[in-house]
Amino acid sequence: MAKASETNTVTVEQIGSPIRRPGDQRATLIGLGLNKRHRRSTLQDTPAVRGMIAKVQHLVRVITAE
Repeated sequence: MAKASETNTVTVEQIGSPIRRPGDQRATLIGLGLNKRHRRSTLQDTPAVRGMIAKVQHLVRVITAE
C-alpha cells in the first residue's frame, strides 16, 4: 500500500489538436493542463484524471504511469 507521501503520477502528452472538436474535449484538455501539441503534463493518477484521459484518448498519449 502506498504511503501518503508517495503518490502515483501519470504524464500525458498532447498529440492532437482540439480544432474542429467539441468544446467539452477542448475543456478537458485544458483541465489536464494541456493547450498545445507536444506539451506534457504530470498529474496525480486518480480515477477522475483517468476518466479525462479516456475522454480525449485520441488527442493525448500517456508517457508514464508510475
